[in-house]
Amino acid sequence: MTITGYDSTGQTAGENVLPPRQVTAAEDLDAELRELEGGISTVAPTSPAPAGEKADDQATAPAQRRPLWRVVTWRDVVAIASFLAVALFVTAPLWLNLDHELRDDPQDQAFFEWMLAHGARVLTDGVYPFFSDRMNYPDGVNMMANTSVLAVSLPLTPITLLFGPHVAFNVFLTGALALTGASWYLVLSRRVVASRLAAWVGALFCTFAPSMISHAGGHPNIVSQFLVPLIVWRTLELRVPGRAVRNGLFLGGLLIWQAFINLEILFMTAVGLGVFCLVMALVRRKRHRGEALAFLRGLSIAAVVAIAALAYPLSVQFFGPQSYQGLSVYVRSFGADLGSFTAYSTHSVAGDPTVPITLAQNPSEQNAFFGWGLVILFFGLILWMRRSAAVLTLGALALLFGAMSLGPRIYLDGKDTGVPGIWAFLHHLPVLNSAVPTRWAMAIAPVVGILLALGCQRAAELVRTQPHTRGPVRIAMITAVAMALVPLVPTQLTTVKMDPVPTFVTSGAWRQYVDDEHTVVTLPLPDSSYPDPLRWSAYTKQDMRIAGAYALLPNQNPQDPTDHTAAFQPPWRPTSGLIASIRQGNPTPEVTDARREMTLADLRYWKAGVVVLTPQTRDIEMLRTMSDLLGFRPTWTGGVWMWDVRSLVDNPDAVVTADGNS
Repeated sequence: MTITGYDSTGQTAGENVLPPRQVTAAEDLDAELRELEGGISTVAPTSPAPAGEKADDQATAPAQRRPLWRVVTWRDVVAIASFLAVALFVTAPLWLNLDHELRDDPQDQAFFEWMLAHGARVLTDGVYPFFSDRMNYPDGVNMMANTSVLAVSLPLTPITLLFGPHVAFNVFLTGALALTGASWYLVLSRRVVASRLAAWVGALFCTFAPSMISHAGGHPNIVSQFLVPLIVWRTLELRVPGRAVRNGLFLGGLLIWQAFINLEILFMTAVGLGVFCLVMALVRRKRHRGEALAFLRGLSIAAVVAIAALAYPLSVQFFGPQSYQGLSVYVRSFGADLGSFTAYSTHSVAGDPTVPITLAQNPSEQNAFFGWGLVILFFGLILWMRRSAAVLTLGALALLFGAMSLGPRIYLDGKDTGVPGIWAFLHHLPVLNSAVPTRWAMAIAPVVGILLALGCQRAAELVRTQPHTRGPVRIAMITAVAMALVPLVPTQLTTVKMDPVPTFVTSGAWRQYVDDEHTVVTLPLPDSSYPDPLRWSAYTKQDMRIAGAYALLPNQNPQDPTDHTAAFQPPWRPTSGLIASIRQGNPTPEVTDARREMTLADLRYWKAGVVVLTPQTRDIEMLRTMSDLLGFRPTWTGGVWMWDVRSLVDNPDAVVTADGNS
């Protein structure tokens, strides 16, 4: 058995303790791939180095190169089942209460339920996948610019059609966590470490880190990282000579798949892999001269495949209708507080969910809450395994991601330090201007997970090869890992009872008022504080078209025509602005003929067939105002107040006066 690792100069250090065996160059390459460019791995015995030959030229090959999908033992089954069990534990409140929704981010849950319905409609009706007018009519929504998750919504179509988008969302979220854990475990146990226990520990953290659990509260697209370990594996495989076409096609397919789940995660993965591979290429350039050429050949093929498949969808995203040019400056300033790195998330057992969050923008963006224990363990592992160039590179990569996550201005415990972060020089660049800086801290979790796996593997090897250290090493490693990870054990997601879809929608009564020429206008129009109409539309399989939206749309600011950044709501209109103001508790203004004319113009713009209002906060005030604007009272039916406005919208000569319609 050989314990190997690359030191900071690219040399290896090893101790042969088993009889020698001759191996091939191909086996040597397989071993290095398995060791993640210098990690710790159980390998087959090697032959002693001839006189004058460097030890790092010795072959170190695994006894058997295990494919990800083969040699599955009962330990693998138990490990994979554990990820599903933890995922079900975290999401159990959603499953046990199907009439509940996520408390912290209900608007994004409704948004993704709508997206799941869109994916099903693409398959059943053959609609255009990259744009939809079922929301925000007549302008519509650019689906590529709104994380349409087509790579998930299309396969989940049978579940969406059979059980509805609400159940499909639960499957999406739970499956995302479970599959991510299984994927990390298989890659770590087959390509990085030999110990299944070490792989399980690393994969467990990669999957259920505080950042992952916080985003599980509303962003299933972000926690769907089951392709990330596969992309890491296949990227490292590119250096295998003679397999450029196969490896390039494989990687290209994974990149395309991930692009239709979440481009932000794909971009972070690409940055991390690019830095890692560049550093390792420089470290290994003298001893492995053919690797770089083989890597570039495979990468070129992967790039050609990915660009060819994604060129049109990305052109729609960046230049198509309802596209935008980066996020708003406000969102681009969302940085991780420096104090959050040693704090504990409210979604972990060490956190206090009753304490208001002051170190993050909202409960879903607790990206850097690692706690003191893990921070100390992280630096301890780097120091312990410092002779490995790969470990040092991973550590530097984590620090780079942490620095980028701080945003344009560095804050400490909620106070502006006055020190600019490196993001201040990056967030204006194309592509980077669409990234939320605090989310770069999410990329630290996989790096830490890999280091945990390597550290546990090294401890296991020390126990095996040096029996006299068995007790101290075991106690030290178990204590360190427990002190770091136990406080981060995730808690269950918090849910609240959601407002039911009104009978007016579920019974299909809306169909007699709305067709392809008309829409449903809700009071208020859907936004981040009132996303329910998105769920109504999803319930009808998007047959019901709605005005307004909760989505990323181009900001049409009349005060700054050059501002083409994204906004989370449609452009302001008099009627939507008036109703939103009333719902927020502002006084009801006087209804004048001018306001009636603007309301009628808005309804014609939206091609309204019916205006509906459900019981909610300040519903009476909204009802009275809309009745005064339209000149007649609504009808109570199917759990909603309803104004049939087709005669006003379809008749260009119709007007509204204080005495009623004319």
